[in-house]
Amino acid sequence: MKRIKHGLHWFFVPGRGAPKWRWLLLFGTLAIAVVVLFSGGSQVWEYTNSPQFCGTTCHTMPPEYTAYLTSPHARILCVECHIGRDFMGGGFVLRKAGDLKHVLATITQSYQFPMRANDMRPARETCERCHSPDKFSDDKLIEIKRFGTDPDNTLTSIFLTMKTGGGNARQGLGRGIHWHVQNTLYYLPTDSAEQNIPLVRVVENDGSLTDYVDIESNVDLSKVDPGQFKKMDCMTCHNRITHLVMPPPDRIDQMMARNLIDPAIPEIRLRGTEVLSATYATIPAALTGIAALKDFYQTKYPDFYAANSAKVDAAITALQGAYQDSTFPEQKSDWTTHPNNVGHRYTPGCFRCHDGKHLNAKQESIPLECNLCHSVPVVVGPDKFVADIEISRGPEPESHLNSNWLGLHRNAFDETCAACHTTGNAGGTDNSSFCSNSACHGSDWKYAGLDAPALGSVLQKQLPPTPTPAPTQEPSPTPQPSPTPQLAEGTTPAATAGATAAATAAPAAGGALTYAGTISAIFTNRCSKCHGSAALAGLNLTTYATALKGGKDGPVIVPGDPVNSLLIKKQSVPHFGQLTSSELQLVTDWIKAGAPEK
Repeated sequence: MKRIKHGLHWFFVPGRGAPKWRWLLLFGTLAIAVVVLFSGGSQVWEYTNSPQFCGTTCHTMPPEYTAYLTSPHARILCVECHIGRDFMGGGFVLRKAGDLKHVLATITQSYQFPMRANDMRPARETCERCHSPDKFSDDKLIEIKRFGTDPDNTLTSIFLTMKTGGGNARQGLGRGIHWHVQNTLYYLPTDSAEQNIPLVRVVENDGSLTDYVDIESNVDLSKVDPGQFKKMDCMTCHNRITHLVMPPPDRIDQMMARNLIDPAIPEIRLRGTEVLSATYATIPAALTGIAALKDFYQTKYPDFYAANSAKVDAAITALQGAYQDSTFPEQKSDWTTHPNNVGHRYTPGCFRCHDGKHLNAKQESIPLECNLCHSVPVVVGPDKFVADIEISRGPEPESHLNSNWLGLHRNAFDETCAACHTTGNAGGTDNSSFCSNSACHGSDWKYAGLDAPALGSVLQKQLPPTPTPAPTQEPSPTPQPSPTPQLAEGTTPAATAGATAAATAAPAAGGALTYAGTISAIFTNRCSKCHGSAALAGLNLTTYATALKGGKDGPVIVPGDPVNSLLIKKQSVPHFGQLTSSELQLVTDWIKAGAPEK
């Protein structure tokens, strides 16, 4: 021991009279040690920040790491989201040191499966380093391919226009899905997975607060602790963007659409979903269960299998791979483990708030609308080569502006709907009209709240008045307009506006400027769908007496005074049933002349 101490003293303390080579040896050795330590330390630091370290060093991470490798964030370091991007000498080191608790939990095996991430950094410190909420994203058309469970695996396409939006109100933007992160919203979750949200608080532009309470909850606003609120950010919805495990039906649809599984294999959509959704004790048991599909095809479709055994084998291999990268029995992880908050099909997702039963003090709901975040789905089967995609624009009927309209529309359906929509087999699922949409009516949407008992009485009070028949009009000797032409399948009266305009212009040119001679034909062709026997807003324009009487807002025609006539005011701006400029001029001149009947 004395020799060692003496040697160290001789090396590190050469003394004043020591030769120069001893000093060079000392500083040279120290320099090399510093370089090695710095270089090696940097390598260790980089490795412990790498996805490989996070995903492969610990046996608890295979489910997360497998999903990460095929995610949109596959080139983003795990630490950038879970710890945050920061200067090494700043809070990053302290936060990384704080994660030593995970190392301790691994050593002591004090963790629980399935693994769940807690204490995530706020989205403004992670997501928004790359994704700016001030950026506006244009609408995007997407096609979702679904294969049927029939023997032919019939392909159906669902077309949606996604209204991503974003931007801010100063630029005339701030709408669409990303409206949620451009405005200040708070929500009150009652469970760790945030699947139950009975209260949403919106900070309005003037700073006032609007609370939306689930009508079926027992939340008492006076007893809510503001500290329990969470501020909505990107991860409120995009909680599984990097670790998404697709449900078996969607995964098989995706593989069939990409021809990883040949759609020509009979019943493969149905049988593949069954084996991929089944519960197995171990991975080997799952692989064996999926491989049993070969016996099924050999027995039920012997001729097909004999000619296409390679396709069946390829499908089995693809299904086995899909199971292995989505189900981890040891970690108790599969597609049901972590709810995905984007969408509203398999988990509550958007319907955690937009379920139609979160109401404010005015009994207005957080909108539950099919065309709020995306367009109304358009479903196209293999027999239709052209998809007619509707894009809503312009004014809407007053009833549609009610935030509870989706809950009301099934009980408010009447003949006025045909003014814009095809209405055959309304409520059906054969996709023969706008109102028989299988994407809407073909699912029970169990997370929507439209059938909530407590909501029924609220909606009943908001139903539009029931249309009443118009008074009988005595036959007029003056020429009457021709009947509206029969519409071709798939069209609406709006599509025949040009033809209607021509039809009304002709009699107007030679007829007297009276209600019976000219104006009645215009009102009948343009306005009668809503303001005829249905008397929307109490207004019926198809008889002279009811036209002058007006509606629930009073007279709409002031004889001799078109400027103060509500009818002219409404038609001078975009309106649900718009008169042409020449028609509007005729009506204006008629009112100016005293609005004569004959």
